[in-house]
Amino acid sequence: MRYVCELCGYVYNPDKGDPENQIDAGTDFEDLPDTWCCPLCGATKDDFEESSDEEYDTTE
Repeated sequence: MRYVCELCGYVYNPDKGDPENQIDAGTDFEDLPDTWCCPLCGATKDDFEESSDEEYDTTE
């Protein structure tokens, strides 16, 4: 699964993590710290919605 920010469209891909914010590849969305926010717009985890992988190109 991937998670999409409802405010700006940023896609969190657990396979890639968020290296710029010290989130390792393989970190599930549920395991992100509560203080984590969207790296593009600053939205909280509550502003993300779950989306299936097939909605996104696997080369992202």
